[in-house]
Amino acid sequence: MLNFLLIEDERLFAKSVKRRLEREGYKVNIADTITNGVVLLNNEPPDVLLLDVRLPDGNGLDVLNAIRVDGHSLQNLPVIMMTAYGELEDAVNAMKSGASDYLKKPVDLDELMLTIDKVVHNHTVSRQLSYAEQRAQKNNQPVNLIGSSQQIRVIRKQAKQLAELMAKNTDTTPVALINGETGTGKGLLARYFHQMSQRHDRPFVQVDCATLHENSVEVELFGQEAFVEQGMVKAHPGLIEMAEDGTLFLDEIAALSLSAQTKLLNIIERRFLRRLGSTKEIPVNAHVIAATNRNLNKMVVDGEFRADLYFRLNVVEIELPPLRHRRQDIAELAQFFIEQFAKRYRMEPPRIAIDAMQQMQKYEWPGNIRELENVLERAVMLCKNGLIEYADVSLTPFSSLHQSNAALSELDNLTLEQVEKYLLEIALKRCSGNVSRAARQLGLTRMAMRYRMEKHKL
Repeated sequence: MLNFLLIEDERLFAKSVKRRLEREGYKVNIADTITNGVVLLNNEPPDVLLLDVRLPDGNGLDVLNAIRVDGHSLQNLPVIMMTAYGELEDAVNAMKSGASDYLKKPVDLDELMLTIDKVVHNHTVSRQLSYAEQRAQKNNQPVNLIGSSQQIRVIRKQAKQLAELMAKNTDTTPVALINGETGTGKGLLARYFHQMSQRHDRPFVQVDCATLHENSVEVELFGQEAFVEQGMVKAHPGLIEMAEDGTLFLDEIAALSLSAQTKLLNIIERRFLRRLGSTKEIPVNAHVIAATNRNLNKMVVDGEFRADLYFRLNVVEIELPPLRHRRQDIAELAQFFIEQFAKRYRMEPPRIAIDAMQQMQKYEWPGNIRELENVLERAVMLCKNGLIEYADVSLTPFSSLHQSNAALSELDNLTLEQVEKYLLEIALKRCSGNVSRAARQLGLTRMAMRYRMEKHKL
């Protein structure tokens, strides 16, 4: 439900407008002076402002100019000005000052409703375009492969070579295949390739093949020719077509059905596609990048993936290493994520304690960079005094559950004294001999920890 504020000193007219708007299901506040209107603007910001020009305590144009100042919370508020008959100069000044529309008095209520509908529609479209522009700007922000490990340096070099090759041969573009575990950053690498190429200002279309519905996957990818639906003729362009002469990124390509694989192979080889239900061929100029976390070679042997498509995709193959194979990049990645999250939550970037970083360096990271990102977001939110400590990182390997069950079975035949010694040994081993940290994990004071260590001759 839209909220309206009407700043109007003619009471009978104001009541008529209020009744009509309320009949349409809107909420309306009325102010008869600029002073009262400004109070309502600040306390109950409306969705639409109806503003008279001539008011007892001033000119409505002053109110309009005040809220149109850059940075004002109501800068984009739709405003319909109402002017007395013949005051053309006021109407011109209102539009110059950023009014959404204006009406001449006496105002016809039907005309007012049509004007409101038009203004609200235009405002909605404007907001959608603004959001689309912001999203496009976000997607076009520079992408960087963070890290100084040998593996990352090699991948940067491959990206540069591929970009140079594509620049020299604009008619033919080699297909690239990115292999890597879940969370290693395959999508980021695809964007990096796009950014390095001459197509960087063209569309980047990402297709998550695993999320495409089985019954509509071909329509989503290849499009559908115009058909009649509820009396309307509709055409549905596919995602491949929408990539135009930019980059088409097929993520988790192993999830495609054999039927879809066959059509995709034909498109990649011939560089033409036909929408479903059409005989017209549409040229495909996009650079194709595919990615998977599965072993396509084994899938070919098992008959789950077409061999000819695999060989066609495997022209340029890039192996993205898991995080555990590039541990020297962890510190640099951690600092990057910490700064990003600190900026998001409007706080100073916290520091990382040495033992917390050591824990991160030793961890296997089964979820790779995505897991590192999630762990650090939680740590940034929960840390105290600007320091991410060992306990804030809180890493639990997948194998810990099995280890816990095995440990419990070991305790079955032990005495209480033996269990205490066992727990002390485990805590000290986990903390690399750091007595203070082991004591904290066991809920003991350092003195109590020392006493028990001497008792068990540890």
